[in-house]
This record gives sequence, C-alpha cells and structure tokens, in this order.
Amino acid sequence: MVDRDATLAKATASIEAAMPSLLALSREIHDYPELKFEEYAAHSAVTGMLDRHGFTVRNAIAGLDTAFDARHGNGALKVALCAEYDALPEIGHACGHNLIAASSVGAALGLAAVGEALDLTTVVLGTPAEEGGGGKVTMLEAGCFEGLHFAMMAHPWPVDRLTANCLAVDNLGVRFHGRGAHASAAPEQGLNAADAAVIAQVSLGLLRQQLPHGDQIHAIVTHGGDAVNVVPESTSMNLMCRSVSAKRLDALRLRAEACLQAGALASGCSVEIKDLAPRYSHMEADAGLLARYRGHMEARGRTFADDDAGIPAPMLSTDMANVSLALPSIHPMVGVDAQGSVNHQAAFAAACIGPSSEKAILDAAVALCATAIDAASEPDLRSRLMLNR
Repeated sequence: MVDRDATLAKATASIEAAMPSLLALSREIHDYPELKFEEYAAHSAVTGMLDRHGFTVRNAIAGLDTAFDARHGNGALKVALCAEYDALPEIGHACGHNLIAASSVGAALGLAAVGEALDLTTVVLGTPAEEGGGGKVTMLEAGCFEGLHFAMMAHPWPVDRLTANCLAVDNLGVRFHGRGAHASAAPEQGLNAADAAVIAQVSLGLLRQQLPHGDQIHAIVTHGGDAVNVVPESTSMNLMCRSVSAKRLDALRLRAEACLQAGALASGCSVEIKDLAPRYSHMEADAGLLARYRGHMEARGRTFADDDAGIPAPMLSTDMANVSLALPSIHPMVGVDAQGSVNHQAAFAAACIGPSSEKAILDAAVALCATAIDAASEPDLRSRLMLNR
C-alpha cells in the first residue's frame, strides 16, 4: 500500500530542489526563442537536463530533429508529460512554451523520485512545432504515444482555467498566380494577383458574419508583390479555418476555399491551396484526471473562479487535442500575472519571466506530478487508465 501523502511529499521535495535548474531552463528557452521545427537550443537544454537526472533519451523521433522521448523507470503504468518549446515569429515566447517545458520537466523529476514505488514509468515527450506545425500529430502517426496510458501538460494563461474550447483547425497556404506587366505602360497586359488576394479577403470578411458560433477564419497576406510599378504576378496568403468539430471544419473549409476561388476567378488568376500542417482536432479532456489536478492546484492556493462562474472557456487550438482523442489527456491553463495582456501579445512574453511565472512552473509541476501519483495509486483510476491501452 502506497502512502500517498509521504509519496507526494518526497516528489514535491525533489521538484523544489530542482527549481533553480528549472528556472534557468525556462529563462534559457525564453531568452533564445526558436520557431517551429528549429528548436535546437531548447531541445538540447531540455534533453541535457533530463539526461543529467538519469532519464534515457532518444532524439530525433518521428523523423523530427527536435522531438525526443526521455524515460525513467520501468513501471507498468506509463505517463507522458508533453514539453513544448517553440516560439512565435517576432514576439518570441508570447504563449509561454518555456513554462510548459519547465513544468513538464519538473513534474517528471518529481515522479522519477517515486516512480519505482508506484510501479510507474515516467516519459517526457519533446513535442516541437505546436505553433502551426503539428508536431504531436506527426508523433502520434509515427507511434510515439503507443503504449502510454495518459498524457498531461499545463499551458500558461492570464488566469487559471481547467480547460479551453479547443477548436479543430486547418492551416492553409494560398498562392495566386497572375501575369506581370508594367503598371503604367501596359497594365492591360497584366493579371493582378494582388487583386485576387484583396477580393478573397473581402469575400472572407463578408463570410464571417454568416458563420455559426465556434467557426473562425483568420488570414494574412504573406507576399503582396515586389514593386509598386509592376502588376503583381504572384501573391500568397496564409489562412486558418477553425471549428468545433472535424465535420463542421470540413464544411467551413469548403466555404473558405470558395472565397479564394472567387478572388482568382474575378481577377483572371489561378490559385493553389495546400495544407501547411496536419489538422488539429477538437479536444476531449479526461474528467477524472482534471478533477484531481484541480484539487492539487487548489491545495496550492489557486482558484478556478472563471470556471465556477460559468464564464465561457477560451477558444484556441492545439495539437494536444489530437493526443486527447488517442489516450486520456489533460491540458489545463495555469495563470500568470500578465498585467492585462493576453497570449500572443509581446507583453505576455514578458510576463513569462519573473516571480509569477516562476510560481506557475512550481505549482503546475507539483499538480501534474500529484495527479500522476493519484493515477498510479488509486486502484480504480489506475485500472481505467491501464485498460485504455
């Protein structure tokens, strides 16, 4: 019979002892932001720390240079802690992935200290390119989650929330092809690819007012031309379509593609549309694991006032959602004092370093670790998780 209180105390002590190294890891990742699939320094920092603590690390899994699998122990129950570490263009770690990496590693170090007594294998999966690259989807398809019984991570947010409305999303790359010409001497000889993009954007904008709640379209022009006195021969856009389910997303994508085709048709251009990343699914969080995580966070003085007040959960997309459809998973939001800013703003990146973020790392690491201890030591929960695989 496992003494859960003593086990949690031992695991927590291990996390607290590692906090200087975890904070250094978080700051190193934060201060050197790397974009999707280019997280070489972050990968090295995270795997180096795990290696020093006795984890067996396999690098470049699923054909991804910056993905890894790090394991400790040989228990029958296997928990995956997902570490993200990619940043956003220009604004760096404005989604706080440095905190995700540090808290997942921290939880893993706590579990490594007690795993043998719990008959638990602790696995840290390095999952690159959450920001639009779908690293976890590629890893799922490659079998990296096979044999694991449940997966967890905690994501920074301005307040503590149990979960989010994770929308299914398609990331599309769009290119319009026209014909260049002198914009003054022979404009009639050209087919204006920039006009195609403008017409498509207007069409998408008009479509938005007709979309049902939960359907979203975002678009930016990534290349609009090369010289003002040349009719643009080629322009490009990036597009995201989001919806509450794969079925709804299929229908939304058809309507969005019709807007893109309209831009091509009206301007006399042609259009190419391609997927830039695997599709992200909707998410189904495991209620039992989430309830235990909540209890451990509340024991550390955190509250979930917005959840209790019925305030709608934030809408976002993550490739952790795909994992949740394959095995029991949670993706709660851990609050940081963002001074009124929100994720994907430069001010939020600044908030992901400092006392509030340091507390978020510790609290999330302990709560994730404690949730795994519950999963390993409660017979009914353990049996349910074991049967899922």
